[in-house]
Amino acid sequence: MQPKSFIKTLTIIHGSLCIGLGVFGAFAYLQNGSFAVTTDSNDVFIYIVPIIAIASYFGSKFIYQNLIRNLPKGEPLTTKLQRYQLTSILKYALIEGPSFLALFAYYNSGNAMHLVIAISLLIYLFFQRPTWEKLKSELPLSLEEEKEFDTLKQ
Repeated sequence: MQPKSFIKTLTIIHGSLCIGLGVFGAFAYLQNGSFAVTTDSNDVFIYIVPIIAIASYFGSKFIYQNLIRNLPKGEPLTTKLQRYQLTSILKYALIEGPSFLALFAYYNSGNAMHLVIAISLLIYLFFQRPTWEKLKSELPLSLEEEKEFDTLKQ
């Protein structure tokens, strides 16, 4: 796997996840149309959505940092890229899942809190997009691999 195609593939995956959340969020808002904060004690999502959203935010950061930190320096570049890709996709999934849950809860209840949580997670996911700079700074690269990245980037 070449670094150039790797970044392109990861960018397409990330973009697809963001677009999917955005489309589902727009659908949920257009179908429901409500934007009121309710404190219905029968709505179990009022407790579950914030807890899962917070856990996914911190959990995705923790798991991602641990998996990246454990990448061995001596591995070939292709192995590092594959493991980085899997780690990134796992991070995206840990953010996307709770966002879909929040959108589903908003769709069912019309509670604005769920929509705000989903939008916040979507914005956070958007800013996690893969870039050359992030890849170069986060991966444990040798000097030769860094030079290869610099030439491919141009």
